[in-house]
Formats: sequence, C-alpha cells, structure tokens
Amino acid sequence: MADRVPTVIVDDAHVVYRVYGSAAAGSKTPVASLKRLVTGKKSAAVREVHAIKGISFIAYRGEAIGLVGSNGSGKSTLLRAVAGLLPTDRGHIYAAGQPSLLGVNAALMNDLPGERNVALGCLAMGMTPAEVKARTPEIIEFSGINERGDFSSLPMRTYSSGMQARLRFSIAAAKKHDVLLIDEALATGDAKFRRRSEQRVRDLRAEAGTVFLVSHSEQSIRDTCERAIWLESGEIRSDGPTEDVLKEYEAYMRK
Repeated sequence: MADRVPTVIVDDAHVVYRVYGSAAAGSKTPVASLKRLVTGKKSAAVREVHAIKGISFIAYRGEAIGLVGSNGSGKSTLLRAVAGLLPTDRGHIYAAGQPSLLGVNAALMNDLPGERNVALGCLAMGMTPAEVKARTPEIIEFSGINERGDFSSLPMRTYSSGMQARLRFSIAAAKKHDVLLIDEALATGDAKFRRRSEQRVRDLRAEAGTVFLVSHSEQSIRDTCERAIWLESGEIRSDGPTEDVLKEYEAYMRK
C-alpha cells in the first residue's frame, strides 16, 4: 500500500559473534599475546558464531511484530542489531529515529529509589524536568510497585526481579517511540500487569509507533501483534499474519 511508511528496513543482514578461547598450550602467556599484537595474526582459538544469516524484511509504522523461535534462534541478537548495539558483518539495517531496546536486564541504579530511577530514565529519553515531574506518579502507578507498600521510595536493590522488570517497562512505555523493541519484558509480573502492558503496546501502535516483541508466550504475541516473524538458526522461516506463523511454529515445536 502506498501510504505504508517503513520504520525499519533489514537488508540481507548478517551478524557474527567472535568467541575467544584458549588455543594451543602457552597461547595465553604474555609473550604469545605480544606476538599476536605485533604480527596482527588472529588466535587460532577464535571461533565465529553466525547468529543472523542474511535476514531481510521491512517493518511499517503502526505495526506490532512478534518474534518467535527456539532458544538461540537469533531473536535477541536481531533486536540488538536493530537497536544499533551490534554491528552487521554484511548487509544493512536502517531505522527511523533511534530505536529503543527494552529488556529484562535494562540498566537501573540499584542504590537509588524507584522514583529517582523513573526521573533519570525519563530524562534519558528526552523529557523535560517539568514533564518528568508530571509523569512520575502515573508511571509508578502503572508499574504497580506500590500496591504492597511505598516501594517507590526504597532502593531498587530491595525490589524483586518482577518489580524491577515492571518498572523498566513502565518507564520505557511512558514515551512515544518511533521503534520500541521489547525483549521478554512482558513475561514478568502478574496477569493484571500483563494485561496493562499488552494494552500499552496496542496504544503505542495506535500512536504510529512500531513495536517488536520477543516473548516465549505465544498468547502475548497473539494478543498484541498482527504480524509475526519466525526465526530459526539465524534465518527467517516464516513472516506473515500472526496466527498463520504461530501455527507453523507450534507444529514445528511439537515434532
């Protein structure tokens, strides 16, 4: 369709990890290391892992795309590459604006209280101090961290992993994103929070953003994404309407 606006273009992208290990006996000695630096020769112990193998697709404004695949299939690697955190060895990735990656391991300051982390996170996303002050209460309320006490005033280190993940999502989802990449962040929390977070993903789509969602919960992908991409061994096995792709994937996993 002529009015579809691309937000992410992945063109024959390859991502290769290089794993460095011990080689022959003595290769870790200072002399051996110095020799490699002087000669420019790679260690024989360098092993390459081809994590993404020639992937191509286009994502459009207003789409929510679920990424499915078995462990090690390349889903998280693809998100990191789209976010610009991993370089492509071959091919290209183009994105509108600066994609925002939200994962369960997104950095928060453990020694600072939750409300201070909200302020820092919002400032980092480009909000003004006035906007931060106005949005902080609703972000904390959305996260639900105060449902069992005033946790927003306590250091993050006192939070459970689920509370931390909910707060990360709530901070990231408070801003309109051109491209939001969510890696397993909806898998934590109770059913009530999952419903709120899934609705927020739908709201972000309605605001003309593009959302990528990695989740081991096929139901979350069914509820929030109209398109799905199935990755296996670093390659796209299927790309299309969510229900069609999930049926193929689920049949494959039952084999």
